[in-house]
Amino acid sequence: MGAEAEHPQQQQQVPPSSLRPGREAAAAAAPAVLGLQLSALIDHVARVDWSLLDRVPGDRGGSQQVSIEELNHILTEVNAHILPSRNDLTPITTIAGGSVANTIRGLSAGFGISTGIIGACGDDNQGVLFVNNMSFSGVDLTRLRAKKGHTAQCACLVDASGNRTMRPCLSSAVKIQANEFRKEDFKGSKWLVVRYAQQNMEQIIEAIRIAKQEGLSVSLDLASFEMVRDSRLKLINLLETGNIDLCFANEDEAREVIGGGPTSDPEEALAFLGKYCKWAVVTLASKGCMAKHGKQVVQVPAIGDSSAVDTTGAGDLFASGFLYGLVKGLPLEDCCKVGACSGGSVTRALGGEVRPENWQWMYKQMHARGLLLPELKN
Repeated sequence: MGAEAEHPQQQQQVPPSSLRPGREAAAAAAPAVLGLQLSALIDHVARVDWSLLDRVPGDRGGSQQVSIEELNHILTEVNAHILPSRNDLTPITTIAGGSVANTIRGLSAGFGISTGIIGACGDDNQGVLFVNNMSFSGVDLTRLRAKKGHTAQCACLVDASGNRTMRPCLSSAVKIQANEFRKEDFKGSKWLVVRYAQQNMEQIIEAIRIAKQEGLSVSLDLASFEMVRDSRLKLINLLETGNIDLCFANEDEAREVIGGGPTSDPEEALAFLGKYCKWAVVTLASKGCMAKHGKQVVQVPAIGDSSAVDTTGAGDLFASGFLYGLVKGLPLEDCCKVGACSGGSVTRALGGEVRPENWQWMYKQMHARGLLLPELKN
C-alpha cells in the first residue's frame, strides 16, 4: 500500500532474531499483564468509500479471514478508494496490530502497567515493524519467539462513519505452538489476556491451563460475531471450564453468545456470561457498556466525540482501561468509566494505537470524573 509507519523513529533495523525468550524472561520482573497473541500481526488501516466494502466478501463490520492473494487484492484496491483525510497525517496507517497487542500496548503506553506478549514473530519486514512498535510502547518482548517465515497482516477498512471491517490473513503466518509454552512465561504475572479463536483452541487451552496453575486470572475477548456464530459450542465449553475470570463481548457478539436475533437483549447475554465469569462486560458502542460482578450490575455511558474517526481498537482499548481498573483494585463502575475513557480515546484518530495527544484527552476525561490517574514513568 506504500503506507508509512506511524512512528518513523522506530524503524531502525532490529531483527526479530535478536529476541531471546526464556531465561531473560524469567530473570526480569514479571509483567503484571501478559497478552497471548499466537501470531504477531501488522494492521493496514485505511478510510475507504462504501463501494469497496460492497465488493469485499463477508459481512461488513465483521472480521473474516482471507488468503494472501485476497489480502493483496484488497490492499491494491484501497488506493483507488481512499476517503479524504481529516486530521490524519496520512490516510493509511501501517502499525502493529491485533486485539491483544492493542490492549497490552494501551496498558503499557497509556496506563503505565507492565505488560508482555507471548507469541511468535516472522523474520520479514512486517516482523521488524511489529517488534519496533511494541518495544517503543514499552511492551516486554522476551516471550515473543522469533521464527523464519511470514508475519500475519490484516486489512482494516474504515467507512465514512468510522466503522471498521477487518480482513486478516493468518494462514501462512508463523505462530507459537502449544508445546512451546513454558511455566516461566507466566510465572509472577497477574493477568493473561486472550482473544477467542476456534482454529487455535489447542494453544489457547494449554496457555490457560498453565496460567491458572501459576495463579493468573484470565481475560477473554470474544473476537467477532462471526467467530462466536461459527463456533459457539466450543466457546460455551471453554466458559464452562470456569477458567475464564473476565469476558468482554460487544453487542453483536453478545447476541450470538445466547443465539438470539437482532432484537435480543444484551442484559440477557450479560447474565449468561456472568454465570461462568467473575466479571462480564458487554460494550454497546455509542450507548456505553454494562458490566456484572457477582450480583452487582452497572451501566456506564460512552465517553467521547459523537462522530468517531475510526472505531478500530475501541473494544481493545476499553479492555485496557477496564483491566487497569482491576489491577488497581477500583470498583466495578470506575473500571467501566476508565474503559469508556480509553475506548473513546482511540476513536479520535486512524488505527488501533492511541496518539499522545489523545492520551492527554483521556487523562483529562478521567480527571474530570475523579478517576485514579496512572502513575507514568518519564
